[in-house]
Amino acid sequence: MPEFGFLDGQPFWIVYFTLLGVVLCRAQATYWIGRGLGAGVTRSRLGAGLGPRLDAARRRIDRYGAPVVTLSFCTVGVQTAVNLAAGAMRMRFPVYLAAMFVGCLIWAGLWGVVIGGLVGTWLTLYLDSPWAALGVGALAAAIVAVLVLRSRRAGAAGREAAPAEGEGSPGSHSARAAQE
Repeated sequence: MPEFGFLDGQPFWIVYFTLLGVVLCRAQATYWIGRGLGAGVTRSRLGAGLGPRLDAARRRIDRYGAPVVTLSFCTVGVQTAVNLAAGAMRMRFPVYLAAMFVGCLIWAGLWGVVIGGLVGTWLTLYLDSPWAALGVGALAAAIVAVLVLRSRRAGAAGREAAPAEGEGSPGSHSARAAQE
């Protein structure tokens, strides 16, 4: 883990709780920055123009936002946007705090074990042989591309095989025409 080099060789619990502290502070700071920005938007002409739609969005975020906040910690690059949006939309703090804490527990485990191990291994390989590391990176990118393309093709084939909405259903025009 190049960013956390001071943790190299430390016991897992020290690594885990250090990363947990870092992500807790970062997520809280992002939420409160979003909260301040959201207060400014609410008081602006834009907020006044949105009026009831903004209130409806806030209710939906309070109702469905907790799982999104928690799962955002399993992504790269999305968690900051989600935490900022949760603050800007004034998600109720107790709900946000619970969801954020579970997400932070997951993030610290993922980063400390899986991602940190992968990044550390790749960095060691890069320092030994940059060309081998680039080859491994290219191979990994190719595997991901193949999996994404396969998934998209399977989804497209599934949509083509399924009948269009209304076709063959008892209330459709073709079913009525066959009955007459």
